[in-house]
Amino acid sequence: MYRFEGPRKEVLTWHDVDALIDHLIPQFNAAYDALLMITRGGIIPGGLIAEALDIRDVLTAAVEFSTGVEKTLSWPSFLQFPAQALLRGKRILVIDDVWDSGRTIMSVKGRVEQSGGYPELAVLHYKPKESLFPNEAPHYYAALTDAWIIYPWETDRKPRTVPIISPG
Repeated sequence: MYRFEGPRKEVLTWHDVDALIDHLIPQFNAAYDALLMITRGGIIPGGLIAEALDIRDVLTAAVEFSTGVEKTLSWPSFLQFPAQALLRGKRILVIDDVWDSGRTIMSVKGRVEQSGGYPELAVLHYKPKESLFPNEAPHYYAALTDAWIIYPWETDRKPRTVPIISPG
């Protein structure tokens, strides 16, 4: 008999995501000048939060880490990041779906700070046991977990061949 030894998996529905967003919204205690979504996981929660908080300046950051290298030794590559002028002197709400190791969101936080911005970090799920940053945490999170989270936007949506039905 096969026994799964990996982390517990939790598959979320869109209703679950709505509930997580509803839990996050009242936690925000400031007016933000912009919202910075980390691609790809932060795009959907970021869009929902931007709409709920009526934040019109929505920015994106794309970060990549090398594969095959010890995860604590890899430096981030910023594939996309807002110009300093868009961040300097501004309160920036940084959104991602999950804080696992924390490398991605902490890299974005550092880059926002280097640009003269004031970041606050928010995620749907925070995994403190997995974090490489024991003295740091998101300012806001909707749930603590140790599970492998599968969000509804991560389901299989690959293009499929659709049969053509001829009238007749």
